[in-house]
Order: sequence, then C-alpha cells, then structure tokens
Amino acid sequence: MKQRTLRKLRVLMIALSMAVLSACAMSTPDYKAVVSDPDRPASERELDAARKPDEVLAFYSVKSGDKVADLWAGRGYYTAILSQVVGASGVVYTVNPNSRDEINERWKAPKFSNVRVADGPFDKLALPQDASLDFVIIHLNYHDVAPEVRGPMNKRILASLKSGGVYAVVDHSAKDGSGNEANKTLHRIDKSQVIKEVSDAGFKLAKEGNMLRKPEDTRDFNVNKERNKDDRFVLAFQKP
Repeated sequence: MKQRTLRKLRVLMIALSMAVLSACAMSTPDYKAVVSDPDRPASERELDAARKPDEVLAFYSVKSGDKVADLWAGRGYYTAILSQVVGASGVVYTVNPNSRDEINERWKAPKFSNVRVADGPFDKLALPQDASLDFVIIHLNYHDVAPEVRGPMNKRILASLKSGGVYAVVDHSAKDGSGNEANKTLHRIDKSQVIKEVSDAGFKLAKEGNMLRKPEDTRDFNVNKERNKDDRFVLAFQKP
C-alpha cells in the first residue's frame, strides 16, 4: 500500500515538473530567432552586432505576454523586436517625445498589432499609471532627456510598473564623476548620475550587464562621430 502511494506521488511530482518546464518554455522567447528574422529591415539588422539585442533582452528576462514600453524609440529598433518577443498576448508602448507619422505608420502593419503609440512630452509620460507594466527600456537616449525632465519621467515609469517590474537603462558611458557634462557634447552620461537619479525616484539597482562593455574606450570622443566604439552600461532597476 505504501509503495503504491509512493509511486503515485512520484508520478504526480513528474507531472508537475513537466508542467512547470512547459510553462517556462512557453513564456521564455527564443530571442535569437526573433533577432534573426530576415524580414527585419537591413538597416536595423546591421546594428545588432554592436547592440546585441538578444543578449540584452535575455539579461532583462523579457517574456511572452509581458506588457512593456520602449522610450525614445526613434524609428522603432527595439519596439519591433519587443513586439515579436512579447507576442500577441503582450503589449508594447512605443514612445517618442515628438510624434512622426512616417515612423508611426510602421505600427499599422498586422504583425505589429500589439504596439500602442504613446508619443508626447516625457515629463508627462503617456504610460498607464496603474502598475500594469512588466518592463520599460530607454536605450541610448537617457542622456538626451533634459535633467529637469528626468525626475518626473522616472516617477511616472515607477508608477507604470508592477512591483518587481524592471526599468532598463542602456547608455553611452561618460568619464566617472562627470555627471551630465558630456550629455550634449559627446552624447554620453556618467553611469553614477543615472543610478542616483533613478534611485531617487524609488527604484533599486538590481544588476548590471557587461555584454556591451568596452574597457578600452577613453570616453573622450563623440559617439555620433565614432560609432560603435564606445563603452555602454546596461542597468536593471527594479520597482520594490
């Protein structure tokens, strides 16, 4: 009798383990497959070697079904990738400070039906303020946001995220201790400045990725003139 009960328990445990593994497989996207999609514009695929989006999104653990936002999205490099990563059950808010029809026309394609345009000023960031988002990223543009706007922006990002939600900041490294000095001249920002500002808004720094590090970078040149030679920090902030 005891052996029969033990056998049933073992079968039950195996079934539960398989269910958990199956759920994980369904929720964890194949980032490399998304990035390797030949339908992506050549101009965007050419940026992958320097930006490593598959490694970055794996680091941030973005999942199928997540509600996410891409801030200062530009032409939509990360918006398009995130759209495929989160899938039909997810949502992507794409946000630029100024709306451009030629960019937003892209999101009318059926394959981007999960994309929502939320353009507008960043101090009044048009994200849901109901703690419903899982992930927000600002990629290589935090330094472009005016210092006086970042505080209100970060607060609104905090309000948009679930508890445990992740705020990702990826940017060009300036010299340590330089604060905002290189924002407009070299298009860089001091990592410690970002950590201070985002922490002041109520976030906790959870981890840092090294996939975009270039220790040999002298951090004294304009990244828009000498492209893809700069050191970049990859920060993951978490809402408590």
